[in-house]
Amino acid sequence: MYSDKDYLDGLKTRDSEIITAIYYNHIDLVKNLAVKNSGNEEDAEDLFQDAIIITYKKIVNEDLELTSTFRTFFYSICRNLWLQRLSKRPGKVIDIADVEEYVPLSDSQEYEIHDESENRERLYLKHFGKLSSDCQRILKHFAEGKSVREIAQIMRYKSEDYAKSRKYQCKEILKRRIKNDPLYKELLDNEEE
Repeated sequence: MYSDKDYLDGLKTRDSEIITAIYYNHIDLVKNLAVKNSGNEEDAEDLFQDAIIITYKKIVNEDLELTSTFRTFFYSICRNLWLQRLSKRPGKVIDIADVEEYVPLSDSQEYEIHDESENRERLYLKHFGKLSSDCQRILKHFAEGKSVREIAQIMRYKSEDYAKSRKYQCKEILKRRIKNDPLYKELLDNEEE
């Protein structure tokens, strides 16, 4: 079991063991919040990821000191983010059934990830992480600038043509998944405004 200080220190240093512990100890809380308030488990995963990013930024930029438990603070961030998202949905009543105690956050603490490049990166990483490990590896190699010949050898493909074909297939799968994500449409709508 980790302490609140362990969580803060681990997030600050991007300790994967701590981040995994935060996930396993808090994801049910976030899922309950989303599911009981017009959302689903996928919404909860997105909400969790955004809350981790915001918490990390607060720790690094503001040397965060908790006035509550980490769990209550984290839930409060998720709650605020979810309220913001619900307010953007047409025809939704914005009234949350709380599943946990929360603390009101000051105005400086109430924010969503506003930077469009962060939203694009989050969208890309979300769908990249759902690709097969083979697709992830081949796209990483191409992103690193490796030649088709090198990639065919590294991946132990029979030919360079197969490596090219596989890259194309993986890239198309990734593009299709991103374009089918509701966040993609939201990003396009924001660009048009």
